[in-house]
Amino acid sequence: MTSETDLKLPGVRRGKVRDIYVLPEEMMQGGSAGAELDGAGALVMIATDRISAFDVILPTPIPGKGRVLTSIATFWLKWIEAQGICKTHLISTDDRLIPDEALTPTTGRGHLRGRTTIGRLCRVIPVECVVRGYLEGSGLVDYQQTGSVCGVLLPAGLRQCDRLDEPIFTPATKAQEGHDENVGYEQACEHVADLGGEKLMRVLRERSLEIYCRAAEYAFKRGIILADTKFEFGLPINSDGEIIDNDPILIDEALTPDSSRFWPADLYEPGRAQASFDKQFVREYLQSLVDSGSWDKTTPGPVLPADVVEGTLDRYEQARAMLTD
Repeated sequence: MTSETDLKLPGVRRGKVRDIYVLPEEMMQGGSAGAELDGAGALVMIATDRISAFDVILPTPIPGKGRVLTSIATFWLKWIEAQGICKTHLISTDDRLIPDEALTPTTGRGHLRGRTTIGRLCRVIPVECVVRGYLEGSGLVDYQQTGSVCGVLLPAGLRQCDRLDEPIFTPATKAQEGHDENVGYEQACEHVADLGGEKLMRVLRERSLEIYCRAAEYAFKRGIILADTKFEFGLPINSDGEIIDNDPILIDEALTPDSSRFWPADLYEPGRAQASFDKQFVREYLQSLVDSGSWDKTTPGPVLPADVVEGTLDRYEQARAMLTD
């Protein structure tokens, strides 16, 4: 189990699930793995076993979850590139590219194996590119209040988890802390005005929708409904931090149970919450604590019981097997 890492590399920061470092090009063992890094080095992401829900990192890790997430994300990033949809940040998942001198007594090679993603350094575009094919989550709440989702007007009378006539692009602004905020397309354009504004957002919308539609078709053939998902994009930079390519590439993870809703297709029934292969299982347990007054969705989060831990990992592993085997 790996809950936290402590590599001797610069630029360390910790997300809800991943520990992130910069790997200078001169430190990369075996060269740059064929990547044109322009001296910028690479980003190292280590997927830990931490889990978050309602934007709170929970105190109970899910043993092995980081390896499952890395496996699924790597599969999809390679698949997206092979489909010719867009480029991604993925360089390698070989932890041997990280030099021995970066290891520490608390973070050895074994803590990295199966959890490591080495990616191209980019300037992150500060918009979450959310695509929804079904009505659930914050989209359902928005629809029930306004009849639309992020400004996209939907037909009246839709039920929870109904399939939409066509997928919709519903961006959100990225928050450093707390909840990301759903916004309309025009707001998103304003949010990235310094990077290209509407021209850039148009590209992100088209690519996000294409990835979602093609991935949803692939997943459905394997018994999984991809209800919704979110993507992040970035612009490659050089060693001075300057943008060297204005064509956005897909970064971070893609189409995992942490960033998507996966439902078993054979159990799908609109009008109610669905069985899932994602962390909705954890959310439902936590919501029961909220409903009983035992927790208020603030830090520290509650300890997860063993059956929730085991059930969560089992669902993630089922999704990996159905999608990648």
